[in-house]
Amino acid sequence: MKRGALDSFFKPTVPKKPKYETSEEKDEHPSYPFAIPHLSKSFMTQLNSAPAAEGKTMNSELDLDMVYYAPYIPSSVSNGMFEFLRQELFFQRVRYSIKRDGVSTEINTPRFTTVFGVDETSKFNTDGVLVDAKTTRKLEAGRYKCTPRPIPQCLGYLKALTEATTGETFNFCLVNYYADGQDSISYHSDDERFLGEKPAIASFTLGAKRDFLMKHKPIAPDLKGEVVPEPKQIKLALGSGDMVLMRGQTQAKWLHSVPKRAGDEAKKGRINITFRKAMVKGGTENYYQYNVGTGGVFKWSAREGKMVS
Repeated sequence: MKRGALDSFFKPTVPKKPKYETSEEKDEHPSYPFAIPHLSKSFMTQLNSAPAAEGKTMNSELDLDMVYYAPYIPSSVSNGMFEFLRQELFFQRVRYSIKRDGVSTEINTPRFTTVFGVDETSKFNTDGVLVDAKTTRKLEAGRYKCTPRPIPQCLGYLKALTEATTGETFNFCLVNYYADGQDSISYHSDDERFLGEKPAIASFTLGAKRDFLMKHKPIAPDLKGEVVPEPKQIKLALGSGDMVLMRGQTQAKWLHSVPKRAGDEAKKGRINITFRKAMVKGGTENYYQYNVGTGGVFKWSAREGKMVS
């Protein structure tokens, strides 16, 4: 064996160089377990060209109102954004209890999650202090059972671009990390009352391509008792940088899921970012309960190639 090969054999594995640039500026807040870097000027410059493709309106099916951008985030920066967010954000693997027919069941969320933001009744001032949205006075102790967290610059910049493109406004950012094809989310709809009527939700994919499935909720027979044909199911193979804007009756009438998948692509890991708008305090309590919970904090380890606590 050559000397060079022998040296490399005994050398410890060196983590791959991150595929992104970090800024020296960071967001710090008492609710953060550690500071979160800002996006670099290079990243922001590339993001400014979004959307990278014109949005495709999808409204031919009953009760469906969507716009699909493939992609929204330019390909030159989408993979770097994935690496940046996976490395720099903190996540939880949420556990919570639910009662069904009087029986308590422990739920282990099959993905890593994190959440930022607060509902329309409150806001963070320039000093990062939570205040009443109308009076701008500091909130009294106990207003929230949870501890709301301000949206960091790295996600707030993308939120502002999305708002400018869509004409919508958002106050919440939920981030899910799917470690591999075994991490998933079953059929559901984001139709909670605290989102108001006809909510708009912008959903981004970064990293691995994953199937996004949609199906209409069961339709009751019409007044004559005749069965109403159900719309066909929808399958989108969402790639890195793609964005789906769901609005109108979509959440009220449709279900969506990200099913388990096998294969090399799914093993790469996927980040899903959703921007939403919660109208009342109950939305804040809900999002922090089910996306933070009481579990420990996880952070990506490039050396181990996984989330570690």
